[in-house]
Amino acid sequence: MPAAPTSSPTIRPEIEMWLADFQLRLCQQLEAADSGAVHFLTDTWQREGGGGGRSKVLEKGHILEKGGVGFSAVWGQMSEAAARQLHMPDPSFYATGVSVVLHPRSPQVPIIHMNVRYFEAGNGESWFGGGIDLTPIYVNEAQARRFHARLREVCDRHNPAYYPKFTRWADDYFFLPHRQETRGVGGIFFDRLTVGPDGSAEALFQFVQDVAELFGPFYTEIMAENHALPFGEREEAWQSLRRARYAEFNLAFDRGTRFGLETGGRTESILMSLPPRTGWAYNPAPPAPGSPEATTLAWLRKGVDWLANA
Repeated sequence: MPAAPTSSPTIRPEIEMWLADFQLRLCQQLEAADSGAVHFLTDTWQREGGGGGRSKVLEKGHILEKGGVGFSAVWGQMSEAAARQLHMPDPSFYATGVSVVLHPRSPQVPIIHMNVRYFEAGNGESWFGGGIDLTPIYVNEAQARRFHARLREVCDRHNPAYYPKFTRWADDYFFLPHRQETRGVGGIFFDRLTVGPDGSAEALFQFVQDVAELFGPFYTEIMAENHALPFGEREEAWQSLRRARYAEFNLAFDRGTRFGLETGGRTESILMSLPPRTGWAYNPAPPAPGSPEATTLAWLRKGVDWLANA
């Protein structure tokens, strides 16, 4: 097994330890918010090329139909072709992170994703990346605005330039070009951040921690507010279509999926982000004008100012 690339004597172990602990704490929050009766199953795995991880998956919960919270710390060599495709400066790498995707049972509760990660390349370069985005089946404008307000609060504590930059980045990243629609109501996305506001990796790591810590309190709040709202066959059919859009993005465009597959990652852990049930209807009719479905589609565009008049 190849050795992990060289690193700072302090920052990598600190990051890896924090991420592993965060995964456990977040799963406890989500279990309590769901019902307290269903628990994440733990699947610990090793990567043949170096490192490994811990996948935690909850299925058939009271609110969450499927939820995945994955932690990994992997290293080794990728092919030269993969390094070029992924814009890696060197085929040697170390990567650690936590990735979360939650698919609720009710169409009234939004899908949510978060990822926070740290990379090192064999040439000595290192950086942070991550983000959070919200994908409602039916857009609740007030909740979308609250989501963005919370993100801005976190960003502004570290750098007032972060929120406007990272929310535009999310619009561009979480976009299905073949559908000409955003995956949801956006959020923030950032990648290859190498220097924090005070010039230190430690300051940037603190920003990444604050982004991650936002996730649990916000989403469990939305779970509590929305899970008992009524729905029927019409809403479930729309949920199936919107889940299909989610799967299309993850399989065709998501960088984390590509990185995992290109570096020989564990397939089950990489694809645990996919919804448990979905469907692709052939050439579905567009929603009726003025319907809740048409209203949702109208929000799925780049450049929405969710903080207007806030």
